Amino acid sequence: MPTIPPERASLPGPAPHENRQVAESFGSDAERYDRTRPHYPDAMVNRIVAGSPGPDVLDVGAGTGIDARQFQAAGCKVLGVEPDARMADFARRGGLEVEVATFEAWDPAGRDFDAVVAGQTWHWVDAVAGAAKAAQVLRPGGRLAVFWNAFQLPPDMDEAFAAVHRRVIPDSPIRQRGMPGLDAYVMLSTTAADGIRQAGAFGDPEHWRFEWELPYTRDEWLDQLPTFGLHTQLPPATLQEVLAGTGAAIDAVGGGFTMRYTTMVVTAVRTGAA
Repeated sequence: MPTIPPERASLPGPAPHENRQVAESFGSDAERYDRTRPHYPDAMVNRIVAGSPGPDVLDVGAGTGIDARQFQAAGCKVLGVEPDARMADFARRGGLEVEVATFEAWDPAGRDFDAVVAGQTWHWVDAVAGAAKAAQVLRPGGRLAVFWNAFQLPPDMDEAFAAVHRRVIPDSPIRQRGMPGLDAYVMLSTTAADGIRQAGAFGDPEHWRFEWELPYTRDEWLDQLPTFGLHTQLPPATLQEVLAGTGAAIDAVGGGFTMRYTTMVVTAVRTGAA
């Protein structure tokens, strides 16, 4: 069975209100989230910008502004939409304009854009309704691009982290593997592409992949771990036990490891059809 992305790691078959609880849990430590979460390949940002008709970008689920700042650095004017006011406040302090709303409920007030992007967030949006809303606010020829960083741990680390979860959190949905594999993100990408097709206002969706690596020290990984969906909702004592076990596993292999990432993109161009 495919593993579950860290953003959804506590939600096997969740009820809608549970989805929202986890989606709104990331703002509990917005500064840590922004400090520790990986960015996206510049090659991806540049390809999206080059394939869009202009510089006006709408960032869906902008969070703390991680990907928005990358698009700003590439010369874009970015507006964020973010349901968590705490994340939005952090992003504003970094110079991003953000409006607080879910994407489905957000009022564009007649504005339109050259690109609609979503980094690590489109799985919180209804795939069909989200694509249809994107089509409403995109200019003809505008681009919808949704993307995720897929984690690929070294196998020994994957098993060691899973062992910690089996011991500390026996009912954890990631007890069989420490972190998600590509299959989980393939499922998210497939759902996104299906939603784009059903919206009926785009050309054929394309799938892009960008491979890269990022080394982590023990402290760097333990700093990021509490930002994942499962861990944001753990009692403090349980979280500390997970961190201690994970730290010991990293110490056992020399105090660090290299994470392989695959950034997976689903993208399509808005046609002139209504």
